[in-house]
Amino acid sequence: MVTYIDATDLVLGRLSSIVAKKLLNGEEVVILNAEKAAIVGNRRRIYREYKEKRELGNSRKGPFFPRMPDRIVKRTVRGMLPKDNTRGRMALKRLRVYIGTPAEFKSVKTEDIGAKVEGIEGTTYITVGDLSRYLGASF
Repeated sequence: MVTYIDATDLVLGRLSSIVAKKLLNGEEVVILNAEKAAIVGNRRRIYREYKEKRELGNSRKGPFFPRMPDRIVKRTVRGMLPKDNTRGRMALKRLRVYIGTPAEFKSVKTEDIGAKVEGIEGTTYITVGDLSRYLGASF
């Protein structure tokens, strides 16, 4: 069974934890519009933290942190999976993340997972796309 999720205005952490649970239960998950997922918090703090993650280590040995929004979302989900054992690695292989909505997924019905930003009163947030552009990605 394949679950399609539109990440528009969904909180990244909540989206990732829900998706990780579905993957561990054996479902295939496709996340569309990854660049529109929201990271809640102060814009400057978020930029600073992700820039530090990006500059950590060295260019030859890593750790490597992505710039592209689909890879940032996939890395966030990976952080919520037990990637050091076979079950977690197989779960991550069942995840596909896309920037925008590819033509083959235009007509699919997406699942509502109830992690919208609008439900949180008075919050500030940025999108994963804004973060990616700040880190130097062009998509």
